[in-house]
Amino acid sequence: MDEILNKVGTYWIGRRANKELDSVGDDINSLSSSIGDGTKWLVSKIKGKMQKPLPELLKDHDIAIGIFPRDATHYEFDEQTRKLIVYVPQICEVGYRDSSVLRFATTVTGYLVKGKLADIEGIKTKVVIWVKVTAISTEGSKLYVTAGMKKTRSREAYEVLRGGVCVDKF
Repeated sequence: MDEILNKVGTYWIGRRANKELDSVGDDINSLSSSIGDGTKWLVSKIKGKMQKPLPELLKDHDIAIGIFPRDATHYEFDEQTRKLIVYVPQICEVGYRDSSVLRFATTVTGYLVKGKLADIEGIKTKVVIWVKVTAISTEGSKLYVTAGMKKTRSREAYEVLRGGVCVDKF
């Protein structure tokens, strides 16, 4: 009799525990869908979805890994909308081997597709004056920076992560 009650008790407790765990999972999913974009990454980490490092994400989308400053490690990427938000700790300029310079705001946004970062907000380049960069695309060994007009640069100059130099304003 004890054996039967033990098995029934174990079965009942196991079902109850599974039901509770499923309920917690459902609660996390509903929390994820009800909170804003800024905290979705926290829920993703709780659920076990680890974010790739930014250079790896860029490499997977055929973009030169050294576009952003070395200390720009925090980002959000929405797989469905393709929207990328990169957080730079402070406004800075990055110089590249081809003597070009990009200036970064503390938040850079754009839409990331294979070989292209489009509709960019938060990056400028120096032509004669500072001009807003609207798109960065790659094709083979070439990197194209669109800032009013499309300028071709060597992709090789952007394949190394570089530190930024702090500036006062964007």
